[in-house]
Amino acid sequence: MKILHTADWHLGHRLHEQSQIEEQTLFLSWIENYIIDNNIDVLLISGDIFDTGSPSNQSLEMYYSFLVRLKGTTCKSIIITGGNHDSAGTLNAPKYLLDALSIKVVGKATENIEDEVFEIEINEEKVIIAAVPYLRDGDIRRAVAGESFDELTDKYKKALINHYKASAEQCKLINTTNAPVIAMGHLFAIGGSVSDSEQNIYVGTLGHIGAEDFPTYFDYIALGHLHRPQIIGGNDKIRYSGSPHILSFSEINYDKKVIVLTIEDNKISKIDSDVIPRFREFYRLIGTMPECIDEFPNIISNTYKLTPWVEIVLKEDSTINTNDLNTAAEQYSFEILKMTLNNQRKIKGIEELLENTKTIKELLPTEVFNLKCEEMGFDLEKRPEVLDAFNEILQSVKKQ
Repeated sequence: MKILHTADWHLGHRLHEQSQIEEQTLFLSWIENYIIDNNIDVLLISGDIFDTGSPSNQSLEMYYSFLVRLKGTTCKSIIITGGNHDSAGTLNAPKYLLDALSIKVVGKATENIEDEVFEIEINEEKVIIAAVPYLRDGDIRRAVAGESFDELTDKYKKALINHYKASAEQCKLINTTNAPVIAMGHLFAIGGSVSDSEQNIYVGTLGHIGAEDFPTYFDYIALGHLHRPQIIGGNDKIRYSGSPHILSFSEINYDKKVIVLTIEDNKISKIDSDVIPRFREFYRLIGTMPECIDEFPNIISNTYKLTPWVEIVLKEDSTINTNDLNTAAEQYSFEILKMTLNNQRKIKGIEELLENTKTIKELLPTEVFNLKCEEMGFDLEKRPEVLDAFNEILQSVKKQ
């Protein structure tokens, strides 16, 4: 049996207001062919199918069309869990219809843990899947009036760990043949590396767990949430698959991957990864204006023929007129999505930062909060619990 682990598709994502539907469409076609060519039997998607809780009709059509097309492939079973960007209601709405197509959906934590655990048998091989979705604070922990922030944090972390323990116990209960057991998850595991596109997910300390906090009963843990493919805690059986697309310019220097597990003789015999093609070329140019312009002839597309996207970081001592950059770029087939000055990091005031920003959408809430604390002389490094509190409030607001 072959199992494909992927996550963080973020269908509908826009990079600096530019639609990424072209590379998303190419990815869905690629992964469909990959499943066929590699005889994949089971597909696991560990959260963040969509970029927002209210995906567009176009994103929904891409999602459902892909799932229907898989019925004509070697893939016999699909398990999808909700992520922090997903709306549990949107994912769960067609779950009973999808169940008829051997597609299991767990949009949010369930009241009965057995509803999150599935046994799959294909080619006389079995696997048990603990399909744990993104665990929202309100889903697994009940707040009590008068609790301090440290108590709330500790209580949520314990509830999160206990949820995984309950999942492991349920797996053990139904695992009468000693089949391998895989857990899914959508969370921030201690030791994971983040990119700029993840700075708005909550990367403080609330609810973070380490590799040692997962039950050892699991033979593999298929994680989503962080966009860089990586192994956690030195344990090669706890992995993030990463996102299949580049979601920020900070992600251009590493490959995007999918992970394939092979089950033979009632155990996971191999864990492999394959590189996903880069459907669009991304470039980051750093230097003076003349140096960046000199690099323009070297910006080229690839076999997929999508327009390359460019970020330019200017090394200039003072604010300059960037019209010359745009003018010089007109004769080339690429698009400049972002331009910054390296001295912007030295700007102290929010108002001054806004003057050098095209739109307020370019600023993340955490950036504004950190900047305001710096202006007020408040040391967040000495008081990390304040950043935690801000991010918890931010996540609560996003859910509304």
